[in-house]
Amino acid sequence: MAAKFLIRGGRPLSGRVTVGGAKNSALPIITAAALAAEGESVLDNVPNNSDIHHLCQILKDLGCQLEWIEETSLWIRANDLANHVAPYNIARKLRGSTYVMGLLLARLGKGEVACPGGCEIGARPVDFHLKGFKALGADVVVEHGAMKAENVKLSGARFYVDRASVGTTVNMMITASLTPGTTLLENAAVEPEIVDLANYINGMGGRLRGAGTNTIRIEGVDKLHGCRHEVIPDRIEAGTYMMMAAAASGDVLIDNCITEHLSTVIAKLREAGQEVEEQMDAVRVIARRPIHSADVETQVHPGFPTDLQSPWVTLMGLSDGIAVVQETIFENRFGFINELIRMGANIKVDRNTAIVRGVERYTGAPVEAKDIRGGAALVAAGLAADGVTEIAGIRYLDRGYNRMEDKLAELGADIRRIELPENNV
Repeated sequence: MAAKFLIRGGRPLSGRVTVGGAKNSALPIITAAALAAEGESVLDNVPNNSDIHHLCQILKDLGCQLEWIEETSLWIRANDLANHVAPYNIARKLRGSTYVMGLLLARLGKGEVACPGGCEIGARPVDFHLKGFKALGADVVVEHGAMKAENVKLSGARFYVDRASVGTTVNMMITASLTPGTTLLENAAVEPEIVDLANYINGMGGRLRGAGTNTIRIEGVDKLHGCRHEVIPDRIEAGTYMMMAAAASGDVLIDNCITEHLSTVIAKLREAGQEVEEQMDAVRVIARRPIHSADVETQVHPGFPTDLQSPWVTLMGLSDGIAVVQETIFENRFGFINELIRMGANIKVDRNTAIVRGVERYTGAPVEAKDIRGGAALVAAGLAADGVTEIAGIRYLDRGYNRMEDKLAELGADIRRIELPENNV
């Protein structure tokens, strides 16, 4: 079944919303759990979304045992991992499937995994990953839409991570954890999710040092064991609700978040004239009018996150001036803007730059989500709009947000999910 959201806008948001675990931590951590040839892992605060379920199915097909023991707690045992071919039709659906290749090389010395899919926000070549695998001694080729390697003998190496790629850093950490010798990652990504993964692997008996800095040192070990770990809160989900609160004239407490992970977002919201109160493990956003225009350029952490660029454009579309938004990570991340224009936005796009001229209000219209974060931007616009907004393509939102419509309804939004037969979409 497919689905759409029906939103009747103009209702201020009020109350408390709880953020779930970080999808971008959970995907690599669940994959890393399968590095353990003995014992079992219990992962807490795991987001219950479709990307996670797809990864779990891939690992089951490879011979792992996985079971949800609570709504957000996942039990994993990987002693019997033996199959080196990931199911193509599932692996191609998500970007995180790339990590499975690193897992298979480390555990089995061979693997076959479909090249990643996910949202249509720009090219996601596996070149950086292939360079990393090659540095460790694995000659991985791409044939018929899949990465393939056999008879691999890994050894530690020094590797420079192009563009401080998060995905490549993750994959090298996973692969190198069981690779004999020392691996040194230079220009490594420094995102909080990288630190979370390192903490988990170290809990399994790994030897990773320097996560959170540009240089990560990995001493390969002979084996890893399962352990218990709690995934960090999702800073992108938190930032999304913060911007929705600002756009929809809200007063919302976003609970279960680490404010240090949101420092750039908080600074930008304050620059836009919004009131933001930081608490111990929560942040409160109180919408103020007018919304001031504030320029943004997406950057790797600790800069402004590319995953929050889309809802930021929605917020700036209601500002009192002109905002310049530059996207430096994914070249097609402005795909949602044509849909936002249907709702009355005044935005011009020139390559990787959006010129956003604020309008007084949005008006409800039928629109379609093309990716996770663009979908969230359309929801934010629908909450702030006059009239009714229909948002198709909700399957994308389900990949990154759990129960979004329920959480927003609890804040006072008039939002409904309508299930549709596939041929009606």
